[in-house]
Amino acid sequence: MVELPADLDKRIGAAIAHFWKTRTQQTKKQGRGQKKDQGERSAVTGGAQMDGFMDIVADLVCRAGIRKATVYKKKSLELPGFFRPNKQWDFLVVSESKELLAVIEAKSQVGPSFGNNFNNRTEEAMGSALDLWTAYREGAFEKSPKPWMGYIFLLEKCPSSEKPVRNIEPHFKVFPEFRNASYAKRYELFCRKLVREGYYSASTFLMSDKEDGLTGQYIELVEDLNFEQFARSLMAHVGAYAK
Repeated sequence: MVELPADLDKRIGAAIAHFWKTRTQQTKKQGRGQKKDQGERSAVTGGAQMDGFMDIVADLVCRAGIRKATVYKKKSLELPGFFRPNKQWDFLVVSESKELLAVIEAKSQVGPSFGNNFNNRTEEAMGSALDLWTAYREGAFEKSPKPWMGYIFLLEKCPSSEKPVRNIEPHFKVFPEFRNASYAKRYELFCRKLVREGYYSASTFLMSDKEDGLTGQYIELVEDLNFEQFARSLMAHVGAYAK
């Protein structure tokens, strides 16, 4: 079995620091420009914030025996869909024999608008999975085996993301696990359900606050959504197709 890098925790910390530093730089750059994005969009539309995580998974895939030439993290990230022509993912592994082996989506959310953005993030992740799996069923990826799909999510750790949220229930009651659940808890449940319902092969959920995050500090709330299990699942899958 291929071993995880001994400094995986340190690498995750570096990816966390890169996220916050990139976000800060993008916000400052937008602030100096003549045209600003509305609210927190200034640091969201800039992209590149989760690149540190893509570097980690690229290394993991190569450790599992996959050639660098078949790993895509900066360009050529489009895959055909069923309900739309295509979608640009964050990370792909496409073998030299044109088999789609792995697909990863990496997302984040920083306050203050946790409410509206929670719905956007969940709907996007579910819709993307449905689109890809339907395209796979219809033969869009030709002779590819069932690909491995991963979902990485980073949430800002702050009072607004950790306090209980009231549910609006004018007609029917929400499921019990959502009652008095914070946005952090909601994302934990969401990431877990994505895997249990078969939408994604593995998911990891991380939290970090703005100040400590700049030094690479982060927390993992639950063991079944930690980055190590995510990494092991990815490496085991792609390693089976390594030549």
